Amino acid sequence: MKTCVVVPTYNESGAIGSVLAQIKKQGLDVVVVDDGSQDNTVAIAERCGAVVLRSDRNEGKGASLVKGFRYCLSKDFDAVITMDGDGQHVPQDIAQFLRQARVSGAGIFIGTRMSKTKHMPPLRFLTNRFMSWFISQVTGQYIPDTQCGFRLIRRQVLEKFVLKSRKYEIESEMLIQAARLGAQIESVPIETVYSGQKSQINPCIDTWRFIRFIFRELWNTQP
Repeated sequence: MKTCVVVPTYNESGAIGSVLAQIKKQGLDVVVVDDGSQDNTVAIAERCGAVVLRSDRNEGKGASLVKGFRYCLSKDFDAVITMDGDGQHVPQDIAQFLRQARVSGAGIFIGTRMSKTKHMPPLRFLTNRFMSWFISQVTGQYIPDTQCGFRLIRRQVLEKFVLKSRKYEIESEMLIQAARLGAQIESVPIETVYSGQKSQINPCIDTWRFIRFIFRELWNTQP
């Protein structure tokens, strides 16, 4: 299964070099989609041998992922793995996604951090619990960690997506669309590193965006 790793970045010069080096060790293609970074993220990614797609201004994680997906679909990849570039996702866990994809027919494999939440910030834990419960109800599938950005998506699912979100709500939009397409969603236990990185997610603003997005999606499904 030919796989490409898509890494959306925004000012991740502190960690991106190590992340890319570990991905490259596994012999995988990697695309960095930079969202208007003001630091050396782009230069480091280029030195590491990644394909770099750069935006001149900050547009949001959703916009970056869509750009990365478009690139991958223009090539002959069978699947795309998405992961963060801040060092929070452990590249060695990519092997677990690939192993599970080889033995399962699911369309999306999503990382779950919820079995090891000791070091997860309390507000993030509560937000994840609520959103995961809500999205599980909407999709009709149990997904313990719907907000995890570490995922493997098969090409046949990716080709059918019509993604409109430009911010973090794209994580939920992908799952809802996949469920509507009849794709099975499976979870993969992963390690997550919490070492004091400042999250780019604003709990108030992004939760409001999420709620607004959900109501829009539910409204659009009404007959």
